[in-house]
Amino acid sequence: AKAKAKAKAKACLTRGRPTTTTTSRNKNTTSMLRTLGLGTRKGKGKGMGMGTTSIRSPHPPHSLRLCCRDWREGKTFRLGAPLVQCRAKPNKRSQAASNTQAEVTTGTGQEQEEWEVWADQINGLVETADQRNEMSSHLLDAVVKVYCLHSEPNFSLPWQRARQYSSFSTGFIIEGRKLLTNAHSVAYHTQVKVKKRGDDRKYAAKVLSVCREGDMALLTVEDEDFWTEMVPLQFGPLPRLQDDAVVVGYPIGGDTISVTSGVVSRIEVTSYVHGSRELLGIQIDAAINSGNSGGPVFDRNGTCVGIAFQSYDADAAENIGWIIPTPVVAHFLAEYGRRGTFPGFPVLGVYFQRLESEALRAKHGLKEDHKGIMIRAIEPTSCSHGVLKTGDVLLEFEGTEIACDGTIPFRKGERIQFGHLISQRFIGDAASVKILRDGKVQEVTLKLGPVTRVVPLGMDVNDPPYLVVGGLVFTTVTVLYLRSEFGDDFERNSPVKLLNAMYTMAESEDRQVVVLSQVLASDATTGYDPDDFFNMRVHTFNGKPVKNLEELALLVTQCSEDDKYMEFEVGDHYKELIVLDRNAVTKATTDVMKQHSIPSPMSAELLDHVKQKTEASP
Repeated sequence: AKAKAKAKAKACLTRGRPTTTTTSRNKNTTSMLRTLGLGTRKGKGKGMGMGTTSIRSPHPPHSLRLCCRDWREGKTFRLGAPLVQCRAKPNKRSQAASNTQAEVTTGTGQEQEEWEVWADQINGLVETADQRNEMSSHLLDAVVKVYCLHSEPNFSLPWQRARQYSSFSTGFIIEGRKLLTNAHSVAYHTQVKVKKRGDDRKYAAKVLSVCREGDMALLTVEDEDFWTEMVPLQFGPLPRLQDDAVVVGYPIGGDTISVTSGVVSRIEVTSYVHGSRELLGIQIDAAINSGNSGGPVFDRNGTCVGIAFQSYDADAAENIGWIIPTPVVAHFLAEYGRRGTFPGFPVLGVYFQRLESEALRAKHGLKEDHKGIMIRAIEPTSCSHGVLKTGDVLLEFEGTEIACDGTIPFRKGERIQFGHLISQRFIGDAASVKILRDGKVQEVTLKLGPVTRVVPLGMDVNDPPYLVVGGLVFTTVTVLYLRSEFGDDFERNSPVKLLNAMYTMAESEDRQVVVLSQVLASDATTGYDPDDFFNMRVHTFNGKPVKNLEELALLVTQCSEDDKYMEFEVGDHYKELIVLDRNAVTKATTDVMKQHSIPSPMSAELLDHVKQKTEASP
């Protein structure tokens, strides 16, 4: 047997294969093969994709038969780097396990101990050529790690910024030498860098455009070395329920690339947390953790079907993550390609009521075959203002019938909220709408556009506006300001009047809620306790209504010598007066700025607007 084994070893060696042969007298052969992961693939006899092993045994043990189904045919299996020829002999009852010995002979005829065989296979067990080719797939190479330094504004002290912090997330290469990631990954960025898979260098990246509502950001890298051998990912269609979903990224828990998989669980219009907007989203059950944001999600064909961006907290639900589908991504890229920026998604700007009550339908003249929703309010700054009326029944949008519950047909066996139709269009597009008004069916045309909010989110500006007058600090109310002042639970802790403003409609596009944020101690503000005057809405200045912060700054700047006092009317439930001596305001403002390190009496952008209007006025 040894002579035959040596002969075969020489034959393999002449073909350029380093070879080791082993003969064993008991079950140790079986244990070794099982530990190395010996197995077969149907028709090819391949196991774990490593070295080559030929196994023949007239009476193989049961465990060996489970690993090697084709032992009778002498199939070839791949193990480790050195080729191992094994002849498993039947066990004899008289042999004890303690007397077990194994003889190992190398291709050079020198004897080796068993540990030396293992030592020779260490490097071969790490990675083989087949594995190296498989892991160098352009799909994984196109996924990059995004490093960002953030410097968020301090909305309570708008002339300052919060402490800088760093974050990491994921991005990926697309056509046109661009990268896609999430908007919240680069929010308030001061520096963005990206690193390729398997590279030790970080490349400086530039943010080209941000889609806040859709939580997407477009980046590029100017260094030519970054784009060497980089293949962009291809986008695929919207997946179906139960389709495979593979999430690739750099989540928390390690530094290298991570791959998790699941299936598509749900497709519907969902809330995008970062942008406070409802758009089409895909729910999957694959793990999406911190750091996965901005990473691609692949289907079984290797095409990108979405971008990972948010998930439920573990306390609320398990294995529920959301990805941005490719139709939403395409909308962002199309707008950027056309305008060089992203103006947002259009909205209809109406509040509607479902018509599921038979009595309600009969009252407004709807026939049995009529379907639709009733308009109850219209935003004054929306495209529907002046075209639609309160009480109109919206029957169709661009030829698509709207059901009484506000849904439209989506795909076979699926329905979705009709707002999805509007979000697919672009700002400035004309859309035909069929309505029922006074019992008659009419068709009108709308020019789609955005809507102005009285209390916006506040992420559209990098520096919050402010105005300092003798120690009185004024600013505008945004969602981020309320969160800064009253915490994450601001909807419960904020003053009722400020919260009510969040749900009121803006009469004009320049409408803002101006508040007295705080009172800084000075000679001009003596007598006004800072603990009593804070976060109070400003109504008038010297008897003139205040519509926005720019108007207040202009009124203060244009005070003449005839105006001995400056009078501010502030308050929520009842209005109080704050009166300052105009002659003392100038010195008090300078002292307050020096004491609190305030660079200017008003924010830079506000100062520019005031100067322009002052120079333009006669």
